[in-house]
Amino acid sequence: MFDPTTLVGFHTWLSLIALASGLVVTAGLLRDRSLPGWTGVFLAAAVATSVTGFLFPFTQFLPSHAFGILALVTLAVALFARYRFRLAGSWRWIYIVTAITNVYLLAFVGVVQAFQKAPALRALAPTGSEAPFAVTQFLMLVIFAALTVAAAKLFRPAPATKGYA
Repeated sequence: MFDPTTLVGFHTWLSLIALASGLVVTAGLLRDRSLPGWTGVFLAAAVATSVTGFLFPFTQFLPSHAFGILALVTLAVALFARYRFRLAGSWRWIYIVTAITNVYLLAFVGVVQAFQKAPALRALAPTGSEAPFAVTQFLMLVIFAALTVAAAKLFRPAPATKGYA
């Protein structure tokens, strides 16, 4: 159906674009800035990354499928919070949690890939269950949790008016 090499490359680029733009959006939230252009790029690339992940051939349900489903569900909530409910009331923190959760999921997968592909990291954790991998992932979880809490405290968008929020 799809050339696997082309699909891997396309999926990888989408993932990198989603991660980079998601980090920019997260930094914006921490500075009380909405960044609508970056947000659009992030959300579109994150959705495309998750969708293309399901195009790879598979014969059984894998952890990557669970991540993809979690990402798509939380992205749907983020999209509704941002564009339908315009971050009004509790939708502000719901957006922050779901958006930053997706940046975390992208970073988590990036670390998994780094430990699988980079020889130096693979030597530290050949099966992905060793301490260096676990510590790295735990530290990332703590960092992203702290970023989420900080963004929830700092991001206070102006009340939405008609049009684009």
